[in-house]
Amino acid sequence: MVNERSNAKRCIVWLRKDLRIDDHPAFSAAVTAGYEVLPVFLWNGSEHKWSDGEASQWWLHHALKDLAEQLKGVGGSLLLKSYHGDTMTALEEIISEYEIDTVFWGRRYEPEIIARDTVIKTTLTYCGVEVKSFNTHLLLEPHTVQNKSGGFYKVFTPYWKESLTRDIDPVVETDWAEAKFIDPRSEVQRSLVDLDLLPEINWDKGFYDFWEPTREEGLRRLQGMVKGKSLEYDGARDIPSEDGTSRISPWLQWGQVSAREIYHAFDEVSNRSKKEIVENGYLRQLFWREFSYHLLYHVPHTAERPLRPEYERFSWRPNEQFLKAWQQGMTGFPIVDAGMRQLWQTGWMHNRVRMIVSSFLVKHLLQDWREGASWFWDTLVDADLANNTMGWQWIAGCGADASPYFRVFNPIIQGKKFDPDGSYVKEYLPELADVDPKLIHEIWEVPPLELRAAGVTLGKEYPEPIISHQKGREQALAAYADFKETTKNE
Repeated sequence: MVNERSNAKRCIVWLRKDLRIDDHPAFSAAVTAGYEVLPVFLWNGSEHKWSDGEASQWWLHHALKDLAEQLKGVGGSLLLKSYHGDTMTALEEIISEYEIDTVFWGRRYEPEIIARDTVIKTTLTYCGVEVKSFNTHLLLEPHTVQNKSGGFYKVFTPYWKESLTRDIDPVVETDWAEAKFIDPRSEVQRSLVDLDLLPEINWDKGFYDFWEPTREEGLRRLQGMVKGKSLEYDGARDIPSEDGTSRISPWLQWGQVSAREIYHAFDEVSNRSKKEIVENGYLRQLFWREFSYHLLYHVPHTAERPLRPEYERFSWRPNEQFLKAWQQGMTGFPIVDAGMRQLWQTGWMHNRVRMIVSSFLVKHLLQDWREGASWFWDTLVDADLANNTMGWQWIAGCGADASPYFRVFNPIIQGKKFDPDGSYVKEYLPELADVDPKLIHEIWEVPPLELRAAGVTLGKEYPEPIISHQKGREQALAAYADFKETTKNE
C-alpha cells in the first residue's frame, strides 16, 4: 500500500450497497486506469427516514467485517467513517486528507439517495473532483427499460417480457495484481465498533445460528440453488418448513453477491438454453426485484403513498392493540404467529408466510399497510425499500399487479396447505409442540381437555384468536365495498 503522494491519480471507491470486491465495475475501472485506490464506507444511521433498520444494521456490521477481509486478501484496507449530518462534508474531509482526484461509486435508486447523490456529484465536479458512477446493484437499470411509448412499465408481465429481450452485462473481472491501494491509517475492527451497528439489547442472538453473513457463504448458497434446489424451486418454495428457497436475499440486498453473478450462475450450468434460464421460477423472482426498483425509480412517492392514488382515501382502522399483537406473534392464528416470531428470532421470514401475515394485518385487522412495511423495515435483515414497498402495496391492493383487495388469505387454509404437519408452526411456537398437527391451524377447535393434555390453555400459554377469520373477512370485504362506492364516480 502507498502512503506518500506519487504521480498516480488517487481515487475513492465509495462502497454502499455493493459490499464485495468481485464483479465490481467501480473497483475494476479504478484499478484498470491505474489509480491509487482508497475503499471507503460512510455511515450515518439517521441521514433520512429510510436509513437501515436494526436488523439490517446487524447484517451490515458483519458484511463490513467480511469486506475488510476480502480487501486484505488483495492488499487493501477499508476506511470506515461514521459521521453526523451532511454526507458531502464527510466526503470532502476524506478527499482533502488523502488528496483525492476522483470518486467512484455504484449507483443507488432510492428517491432520497438519488437527490443526495445528484447534489454531491454537482458539487464535487464544480470543485474539480471527477465523479464516475456505475451499475453495481441491478441487472437492468430502471431508466433503461421503456415501453413502446417511451414510458415506464406499470405491470410486471410486459416488463418481464421486455427484459427478456435485453442482454445482461457479464460479470466484471478485476486484475488485482495491478491494484495500488492507499493506506487509510485506521484499524478496521476498532472503526467498525465505532459505527455502533450492533443492538444494545441482545435480541439478535438467534441471528448467529441462522446466518453467516460472508460473501463465501452467499456464493455457497447460490451454487446450491443453481445445482440442485432451483430444479425443485417452483414446488418447494411455498413450504416454510423446508429449505426450498435460496435465502440469498440479504447477500443480494447488501451486494455481497451481485444480481449479475446470480443470473450468470444459471447460465453456466451446462446445456441450459436461454429460454430455460429465463423461465426458471427463481430467476423470475430476481426480475420481480428489478421491477420493484423500476417502479420506485419512476414513481418515487410509493415508499410513502399508494401507487394507485385512489387508495389514499381507503379507510384504515388504526388499532394499537391489534398492531402490537401482530408484531409480537400473539394473534391466536398459529401460522401468522409463527411467521412473526420467525421474523423476530432470525431477521427473516419465508416468502409464503410473508404474504399470509401481511394479508392478515391489512385485511383481517384493517391496519394501514405502511405500519407493516415499517415493522418489516426494522426487523428484516434483507430489508430492501423497493421490494418491501412493492410487496406491501401488492398485498394491500394499492400497487402494481396488485392482489385485489377482496382476495383475503385464509390463514387456516394457508396453514393446512403449506404446513400440513404443523412442523413450521411448532418450530416457532414451541408452546404448541404437543398439539395434534391436524388441528393446530384452528387450535380453538381442539376440545379443551385435549388441549390441556397438550399443555395449552387458550388465553394463557397461547392467546385466543384476536378476531375470527369470518369476521375479519367480512370486515375487509365491507371496507372494500365502501371504498369502491366512495371512489366509483371520481
